Amino acid sequence: MVTTVTLAPERVVRPQLNLDLQPTVAEFFAGIGLVRMGLERAGFRCVWANDFDPQKKEMYRTHFKGSGNHYFSGDVADVDIAKMPRKISLAWASFPCIDVSLAGWRRGLNGKHTGTFWHFIRVMNDLKRQHRLPAVVALENVSGLATSHGGKDLVDAIMALNEIGYSVDVLALDARHFVPQSRPRLFLVGALSKPIETQEDDLVLRPARLQAVFDNPSLVTHKAALPRLPPPLTAGLADVVDPLPAHDERWWDAKRTTAFLESLSPVQKKRLEQLMASKRLAHRTAYRRTRDGKPMWEMRADEIAGCLRTARGGSSKQALVQVNGNEINVRWMTEREYARLMGARDYNLDGLRRNQALFGFGDAVCVDVVEWLARHYLRPLVEAAESNR
Repeated sequence: MVTTVTLAPERVVRPQLNLDLQPTVAEFFAGIGLVRMGLERAGFRCVWANDFDPQKKEMYRTHFKGSGNHYFSGDVADVDIAKMPRKISLAWASFPCIDVSLAGWRRGLNGKHTGTFWHFIRVMNDLKRQHRLPAVVALENVSGLATSHGGKDLVDAIMALNEIGYSVDVLALDARHFVPQSRPRLFLVGALSKPIETQEDDLVLRPARLQAVFDNPSLVTHKAALPRLPPPLTAGLADVVDPLPAHDERWWDAKRTTAFLESLSPVQKKRLEQLMASKRLAHRTAYRRTRDGKPMWEMRADEIAGCLRTARGGSSKQALVQVNGNEINVRWMTEREYARLMGARDYNLDGLRRNQALFGFGDAVCVDVVEWLARHYLRPLVEAAESNR
């Protein structure tokens, strides 16, 4: 005789996460919180955040429910360290890019917007005087920072961190290594204690245009040993596209689509004809440009998106072109598509206005890039520093 014994289901006891053991981060210029998402994936805990834009704050608080208490809504110039947490492992600052962007005013670190960098430096100096300086700082900006004022602005930024006590690494990271979007950005990583340095040059992470800062004897720099980046994507746009039905009102009508097609240059039209001849469903992104004073549309040749921008007008928004044989449909990209291209597929978009969402994502940092940097560089750097204290 076989006796069957039914056991009571085992109670699974999940270990409680000890928040005291997690490295903490203070995020300056936090925007809509994509940096926080990337850092949290790598095990950081955000204990303080700051931004002055009320629409970005609304998005931040919508996504991170109950996170309003640690969010200082105001100008970085008004940050009072007495109201910041005592222990901060990492300070992150994605300071405004408009004055160093190649598409901006090129006023540099002394410009009205990008010059807020110096307010961040002031806060770091205040923390230093109270012996509360984070072991690591990370700064993010557009690639134009490397060439702004002939490279002087990048040197000044590194020197400012040096004077506080940080050795600085400079990295170039493009989001297309992780998501189908071309989004090159510059990252400065400051460490109070130098990490183990690489013995070979990785010209993807530290391309030739950055080598001058490492060769500058007046700067304290280092090159941390890091893993190779995944190869850059050349396709994948189809994976982020919302499959909207043909009757969806977001598709442009025949008149607007015809105007789009007529604005294409001969090179662009040839590109479109090749897609039509392939007889397969294909997607491309397009921007409106001004050439010789005339507005024109230009499509990318590859299956990735161009760099998302802050949506303030038609020329800054990105359109999606869907080609299926002789059928051509065009529309603006959706909020969810922007979120996916920024590595934030699960971002809460409830109740947000369209332009609010597009602006927020266009002015943010790709989540996957932050996660890679935090997992392979920032987290080990913080842990090594804090274990030696």
